[in-house]
Amino acid sequence: MPSADHRGLRWTRPRTQINIGRALPVLVMVLTVLIDLLTPDRERFDRLLVAAPALAAVTWSVRGTAVIGLVAVVLGALLGVNRGEPFVPDILAGVVVLASATAVAVWVSRVRLRYERDLRELTAVAEVVQRVVLRPLPPRLGPVDLHLLYVAAAAKARIGGDFYEAVQVPGAVRLILGDVQGKGLGAVETASVLLGSFRAAVNEAPDLSVLADRLEEGLGRYGAWDPDSDAAERFATVLLVEIPDDTDVARVLSCGHPAPLLQHGTRVRPVELTDPSLPVNLAGLLDARHRVEEVPFGPGDRLLLFTDGVSETRDKAGTFYPLEARMCHWVTEPGARLPALLHTDLAAYGANGLDDDVAAMLVVRRPEPSAVPAPEAAAEPSR
Repeated sequence: MPSADHRGLRWTRPRTQINIGRALPVLVMVLTVLIDLLTPDRERFDRLLVAAPALAAVTWSVRGTAVIGLVAVVLGALLGVNRGEPFVPDILAGVVVLASATAVAVWVSRVRLRYERDLRELTAVAEVVQRVVLRPLPPRLGPVDLHLLYVAAAAKARIGGDFYEAVQVPGAVRLILGDVQGKGLGAVETASVLLGSFRAAVNEAPDLSVLADRLEEGLGRYGAWDPDSDAAERFATVLLVEIPDDTDVARVLSCGHPAPLLQHGTRVRPVELTDPSLPVNLAGLLDARHRVEEVPFGPGDRLLLFTDGVSETRDKAGTFYPLEARMCHWVTEPGARLPALLHTDLAAYGANGLDDDVAAMLVVRRPEPSAVPAPEAAAEPSR
């Protein structure tokens, strides 16, 4: 199960599975010998010994597989002697069959071990790539705590078309959550380009509007540099958020992305996006314009950023996942628990489980008053 803290995946097999697999060849040989000895001579079970080296090839080393095969050959010969069979041709024929099966099993074991070694090396490289493209979020950044849920749709994958980042800049924390159209390696390529553009511009961009322009320019430059790249043909929805250190507000800019949910006390509501921008790589269709929404975001408030892999999960009746209702139900849950709760609930709700990339970032402003009150709070008359 993918973890909410997005730790790297090490290539390992469950210890219980390995132990059972290693015990099976021995168990087959023991049962075969017992059954053969306890049944009449006309009922022959020694032929089942051929299964022992075959099973050993799955979990044992090359040397271990050869030893299992040698033991099976000896046991087959002894069972033949016990039945009073002539060495030629009966016992010899059994020995030849078992020796041949052992040779094949040894070759299979060698191929398997080479494949496992290559897979471990590829997995180690994939972990490095994962940490470069999608770095683990810090649990605390500036005035906020961050909690992440990230699940790639592709089986065994750790990176998909959804992407995220959080960076502390002078006086604020800036966040990005995005969703690239489509799946597969092309979506991962586009996500890596957008993340690279965000990281290059996040410290220098004076506001979110300029930062959104930098994302557009970065993807455009990449498409011009490699016009045959699949990334040049894809678009992405992006949500940019800026949380100042000294003002109890959150600034939100959406490039075609679903509006985040804002929790204040026990009330949960979507952030109103009056004029969202077009998705990145589609802005050329119209004059680019970016509107930044500013909403109160005080101590204890929570903001949930999510991709459509969350909001568009459907049950068997085709009903979308009721994210807002679930968040209302979880208003008293600790922020650190929400990613796991959301992941479990989504997997149970979906008709086919999780069949799309899923990313959700919970941003919690710590209960520490800011130096400057929010504009709405400042406008209230004193009592």
